[in-house]
Amino acid sequence: MKDPSLRRSIALCQAFRHEQRDPDRCYDLLARDAADQVERHVRLRGRVVVDVGGGSGHFTREFRRRGAHGFLFEPDLRELTARGTPPEGAVVADGYLLPLADGVADVCFSSNVLEHVADPRTFLSELVRVTRPGGLIYVSFTNWFSPWGGHEWAPWHYLGAERARARYLRRTGRPAKHTLGENLYAVHIGPTLRHVRARPDVAVVSARSRYWPFLPGAVTRVPGLRELITWNLLLILRRCP
Repeated sequence: MKDPSLRRSIALCQAFRHEQRDPDRCYDLLARDAADQVERHVRLRGRVVVDVGGGSGHFTREFRRRGAHGFLFEPDLRELTARGTPPEGAVVADGYLLPLADGVADVCFSSNVLEHVADPRTFLSELVRVTRPGGLIYVSFTNWFSPWGGHEWAPWHYLGAERARARYLRRTGRPAKHTLGENLYAVHIGPTLRHVRARPDVAVVSARSRYWPFLPGAVTRVPGLRELITWNLLLILRRCP
């Protein structure tokens, strides 16, 4: 699918709507789309790709399908085994302290993880550390003021996290998976962009909306508005020597 395009955005949104019932369909599509985005900047064949927080391995499997040496690091054993058998060589490891030497990855990849860590700056520093000079870091996250910022209880998070969680419980009869301040955090576009642009160890190759169908790079340059319509910020960073 052409990126950006309205057709692509609709297809991804429809897949997300069925994520709970058909996760394989959702994440296989997202993995193909993400791999296409990476290959705009570097050919995956023969590259070492470190997938940090990749759940049960949809992204790692897609990277390997394209000829990369893909390695998955996931802190939650339940997520890692949600699909059954995780990819060969997958490791249970915390993204704050990866069991890797400096500069081993050609590509360090993290999809929709940053909003689930309490210390995003330390997490980003670890992604940078394991990436070789000249290598790429792919980071995307759903920002708090996105219509999907509250995840399964969005968009009611605009009225407050506890109110949104209570509504989810009433509507579904089960507690929400995410709790603000425990496994979901309010991460914002502006502070994140200022942080990565100020870092001396990376250069920003691209800062754009991952899913927005029109002018995805332009929307991230408008303070205030970008917090609403970016939906999901995608950063492509290059590790500086």
